[in-house]
Amino acid sequence: MKSHVKMIALILLIGYTGLLTCWMIWGFGRTTQPEFSYNLVPFSTMARYFPIRSLDSLINIVGNIAVFVPFGVLIPLAFQIRFRKMFAYFLAGLFVLEMTQMISRRGSLDVDDFILNSVGVTIGYGLLGVIMKSRGRQP
Repeated sequence: MKSHVKMIALILLIGYTGLLTCWMIWGFGRTTQPEFSYNLVPFSTMARYFPIRSLDSLINIVGNIAVFVPFGVLIPLAFQIRFRKMFAYFLAGLFVLEMTQMISRRGSLDVDDFILNSVGVTIGYGLLGVIMKSRGRQP
């Protein structure tokens, strides 16, 4: 892969990571909560949103997936790595972000976010694979 593609992907990855971090810590009217908030029971938060009956439910589910799609594209382009390694890096970064939300009390650590965000990064990687395959390359 050409070095300028890697460099552009890395710059976009750094910028998008910074933007997403700001959104998740200070955006959407987040304020410091009086207590730590966490959920370690898979699908318990998502159960409140299904079936989708409101715009808030749709935004929560689709948003938690969609905003992580770019990572599935940018991480492998920037570092020229395959899915397993990309996914491991992604989960490590997501863990740091979720812990930051919980410790700062400006969000929560939620295993359901890990699930939805992982779907997003996987979709992004799949899209990259389709694009690269259509161009005769490997992701």
